[in-house]
Amino acid sequence: MTAVNAPRDRYYAVWIILFILGLGTLLPWNFFMTATLYFTKRLKDPQRNMTVNGTEERSVLETKFNNVMTLCAMVPLLIFTCLNSFIHQRIPQKLRISGSLSVIFVVFLITAVLVKVKMEPLPFFAFTMIKIICINSFGAILQSSLFGLAGMLPASYTTPIMSGQGLAGTFAAFSMICAISSGSEMEDSAFGYFITACVVILLAVFSYLALPRMEFFQYYAESNGSRSADEENKMDLLKPEDQAEKRPVLSLTEEDSKPAVSVFAIFKQIWVMALSVCFVFIITIGVFPAVTADVKTTAAKKSEWEKYFIPVSCFLLFNVMDWAGRSLTAFCMWPGKDSIWLPILVVARVVFVPLFIFCNVSERATLPVLFEHDAWYIIFMIFFSFSNGYLASLCMCFGPK
Repeated sequence: MTAVNAPRDRYYAVWIILFILGLGTLLPWNFFMTATLYFTKRLKDPQRNMTVNGTEERSVLETKFNNVMTLCAMVPLLIFTCLNSFIHQRIPQKLRISGSLSVIFVVFLITAVLVKVKMEPLPFFAFTMIKIICINSFGAILQSSLFGLAGMLPASYTTPIMSGQGLAGTFAAFSMICAISSGSEMEDSAFGYFITACVVILLAVFSYLALPRMEFFQYYAESNGSRSADEENKMDLLKPEDQAEKRPVLSLTEEDSKPAVSVFAIFKQIWVMALSVCFVFIITIGVFPAVTADVKTTAAKKSEWEKYFIPVSCFLLFNVMDWAGRSLTAFCMWPGKDSIWLPILVVARVVFVPLFIFCNVSERATLPVLFEHDAWYIIFMIFFSFSNGYLASLCMCFGPK
């Protein structure tokens, strides 16, 4: 079979399904991350009174929540992304994707139910962290498996997954803003918020179950399977001396009878792009949301803006500008992959760490507030999020080349 004989993707059904699945990969983490106001409110110590300045003193669990949440999210994400490289040969793809989506759906359903259940701060904190670990562990397997699934299709079908992931944070932030603006109590708003996440994840489950029924997907799945079988048969028919002649220079071992490419040889060629992507996300995860979500508004205290400041200025603005940065790489790819300016711009993002720290972050002990007005924080967030999306996407485009 050749690509010329491939059926059409009628009504862009496969494209839409992959977009929904892409949305479902990062949506769970973003929903937890943007709901920090709800979680921190549940962690308030009922025994504490107002401080001398008239502001409520935060408990230890409140102050540590964002830091521990980031740690409980990123460590399992790294571990299970690496682990998926081994389990993908032992666990079928269908089970990995549908199973991960099902587990994430159950976790969100439990989270929605617990909104109406009274719990002490410490058990609630511990149980929330366990849920975050579960979501990011299965989310890592889901994301890796999904890109493997897209690998069977034409290269352009990776785009809907990336677009869905880019919109996941924006959708989560917008949902939280809608929940707050409804005028309901925090518990009612949070309940509707998490139920919304359940609906989207359930939609992703049904979309994935419908994918094998699509003629377009069937064609490429069968074509990929037959191609793999043909390659194995050709390798079996090759004589040992023929295999030795066809062995690439970059083979891991001379004893290997099948063509292989050294991972280290590949990394030697792409190490600049790989480390650049890594450094971009290290800076981003280092301050977002652990530091950025703790910044307090000074422009309009005790007003409606105080409720919307973090959802709008932190989460919504970050995700919109990050998506804009990712999208810009489709039209502009400066600096080039061999330009010295690319690693310079990547390293220069470290300046955002002190900039956000010197904003009006709550519960600071000795550091002064140099950027008190909200406008400074918003300007920093625009450049911080845009550079994250643009530079990470730029390096990801240059890497395969």
